[in-house]
Amino acid sequence: MRPGVLVAVLVSASLLTLGAGPADGSASRPLPARMADTGGGTQLITAVAPGTGSTTGTVTWWDRGGDGRWVAAGSAPARFGSGGLTEGATRVQGTNTTPTGLYGLPYAFGIEAAPRGTAYRYRPVRQDSWWCQDNASRSYNRWTEPRPADCRAAEAEHLIAYRTQYAYALVVGFNYDRPVRGRGAGIFLHVDGRGATAGCVSVPEDAMRRILRWARPAQRPHLAIGTSGGATAITRY
Repeated sequence: MRPGVLVAVLVSASLLTLGAGPADGSASRPLPARMADTGGGTQLITAVAPGTGSTTGTVTWWDRGGDGRWVAAGSAPARFGSGGLTEGATRVQGTNTTPTGLYGLPYAFGIEAAPRGTAYRYRPVRQDSWWCQDNASRSYNRWTEPRPADCRAAEAEHLIAYRTQYAYALVVGFNYDRPVRGRGAGIFLHVDGRGATAGCVSVPEDAMRRILRWARPAQRPHLAIGTSGGATAITRY
């Protein structure tokens, strides 16, 4: 190696050690500040996986202060679909993939009572609570009580049967406002089960309780799901 090259390498290493980054400081900016959209509110949850084939990653929840700066309020390990992650706009139902994108959080629900301090509307899961995933049903991608005749039991989730996962949950607004048949239904942020999910995002139970106590509907929290880079990079949303 030429002496001049060695000097350059040593200088670069010294700068990195001192925490020097790109001239625009982008590397040190918090994730929400680097995103194309955060939903317009002052709270945000990010769920990031290393790549589209990943089934694990990190969920972080953020607050934006009066000075406009985003600060992490908490984080936890996350699990994604057993099929990895895929672009939400082109997702296909039944692929066990987690849809990437930016989504609202319409309401919370759970088999257990809402954690003290929960501000979100919280629906208790009852024996006749179902989530319809039947593409032929008028109740597609909706909570129903009881299950309607046009929603087959084999194409619906009996919510109370998932006592661990749905102890606490937030509905994710994927394919929710104007459901597209065949794109997918029943995407939630919920408590971890035994492994990867069927397309939801899950976190440990304690983290789910913390998120429910933290979230404030008036602050318009959203959930952003994406990868660290590439076509489904979370910074695109």
